[in-house]
Amino acid sequence: MEKAFTELLNGVNAALETYSNVHRGSGHHSIVTTHLFEEARSMVLDYLGLNKGKYVVIFCTPRRAHLLTAQLDPASYQIVSSKDLGLSLGVRALAVKRNAFPKGIRFQAGGGTARLASGDWVIWAREPDRYEAGTPAIINIIAFARALQLVRHFRFSSFQEISAEKHTTAEILYHDELEKYSGEELLEELRKTLIGRDFLVPTVDGPKPFINLDNAASTPTFMPMWTAASRALCLPVPTQQEIIEEVKSVCANFLHASSSDYDMVFTSNTTESINLVAESTGNESLEDLEPVVVNTLLEHNSNDLPWRMIPGFSLVRLPIDENGIVDLNELETILCEYNHDHKHGKKRITLVSVSGASNVLGVYNDLAAISRIVHQYDVRLLVDAAQMVAHRKVDTEGCGIDYLAFSAHKVYAPFGCGVLLARKGLLRFSPKEQEAIRSSGEENVAGIAALGKALFLLQRIGMDVIQKEEQALTSRALQGLSKIPGLQVYGIKDPGSPEFAQKGGVIVFSVKGILSDRVAKELAKLAGIGIRYGCHCSHILIKHLLGVGPSLQRFQFLIVTLFPRMALPGLARVSLGIENSQQDIDTLIQALEMIARKSPRPRKDIKQPMKDFVRAANHKVFNQDFEVLKP
Repeated sequence: MEKAFTELLNGVNAALETYSNVHRGSGHHSIVTTHLFEEARSMVLDYLGLNKGKYVVIFCTPRRAHLLTAQLDPASYQIVSSKDLGLSLGVRALAVKRNAFPKGIRFQAGGGTARLASGDWVIWAREPDRYEAGTPAIINIIAFARALQLVRHFRFSSFQEISAEKHTTAEILYHDELEKYSGEELLEELRKTLIGRDFLVPTVDGPKPFINLDNAASTPTFMPMWTAASRALCLPVPTQQEIIEEVKSVCANFLHASSSDYDMVFTSNTTESINLVAESTGNESLEDLEPVVVNTLLEHNSNDLPWRMIPGFSLVRLPIDENGIVDLNELETILCEYNHDHKHGKKRITLVSVSGASNVLGVYNDLAAISRIVHQYDVRLLVDAAQMVAHRKVDTEGCGIDYLAFSAHKVYAPFGCGVLLARKGLLRFSPKEQEAIRSSGEENVAGIAALGKALFLLQRIGMDVIQKEEQALTSRALQGLSKIPGLQVYGIKDPGSPEFAQKGGVIVFSVKGILSDRVAKELAKLAGIGIRYGCHCSHILIKHLLGVGPSLQRFQFLIVTLFPRMALPGLARVSLGIENSQQDIDTLIQALEMIARKSPRPRKDIKQPMKDFVRAANHKVFNQDFEVLKP
């Protein structure tokens, strides 16, 4: 049985070599990961012996599975769990009859659940996307599907039967070959352990090393994080609990949030964390008042749609300037009107919910200043820190943050873990609900361990070191992009401006006469570069940047309703991480110059090499040549 566990680890390691976020990505790795993720659905149906034409597979956390099955006829679905396989992955796979989904039920909303959104309407995605809010636990799901294969072949019921090597909490979280390094030296050594480093992908000029410039969607991982996750897959329960508690301490220290003042809940992603706050907020009794939530035009759907779902609540959005910076005077004016002057009747602002950093414009909000204003009016502050934690220091207590949410898959630990910090007493759930929430997130011990390892290493490098490195690369990119004819950068674009201190390594742009999806695909074909294009789950902001007015928005609503697969205008986005280099930036600029100038070159077709590339990656992960795996 040890052979089965070894094959499981080999398959997951292969998936990590080409890992990227699923759907809407242009790069080779996103295409491969999307294929593997969708293949996992088929493998669940194969395991259950169900017809692929009659069933849809939804991947859930334990709690989401409970919420969904409560709305379904028991005869309409089957469920299989990673826990039943003895793996600490926190995955539930629901195979649901296609005609059995309840109408209008969206128990959690956010990234991926909406096909298109405007300020006052939403076109929801179809199954399975509408029930998989936020980035799913992609790697965990691929591992789960591979485990189902191996269980069937080796004919055993659980990986708990395997006598895999057991490790202590200290070994998993703190000990590795990088222990003697710190600061910039640690960063350099860590980069050498990137899984998939120098991985070759097909381009028009032959194989080239893949360049990931899509870190805002999801980050790759490094060997120490993967080692921590793999060691935590099959641990005794006491050691699992030790890891959970120790990672809470690591998180609290990294985020400057003392355990005496904050509760910490592990979730599956930022989206689930924000939905929990929305659900909790909806449970509050406000007597005769009408509650209002304030957010901004910057927000990702995950910090917009959940607030629309709370019965009896209304939503106010703060405007931004051309660089994406929130007007603090406007924030204070709105708070004063609602909560001091009572100009809006019984309406009272109870929560201000803002992004720490925009996933589109890369601008960082002044959280300390926002907090001072917010708390003057007895209002709570939530920060969506998904784009912040891996790139800048987070001072939760110092900034007076009441709730903070982020995802491990954007912090170099893509194993399905999220975090919600909340001031003690602010999460309003019954004891039974609290236990269900806690146990759901803590079932994914592998993801929790990987997150703990990632934060521990980032802290030893120093967030000041990371910020300095990333701002230097951002400056280099902006300077290069500014020289390309027909290319327009949105937001802060001058590295010499005072606002540049608030700029992170996320840059959106357009190229005159070329749609964003074409720009992205050309970058992949020419240089093996993976970026993202479209609306980036920030539909309201993208429309604002592109000047899409109310009339055109109504036309878009009609178009998307009638032709769901039609591509809409959007922007191309590059986003940096600690694995990126000056050479990556120079390769990007050179490729974009060719695209913008429409430089003539041989039009080599790489469709077949791409198909071969995807097929080879799939075989490496889901190898079904079991002749070599005979027990």
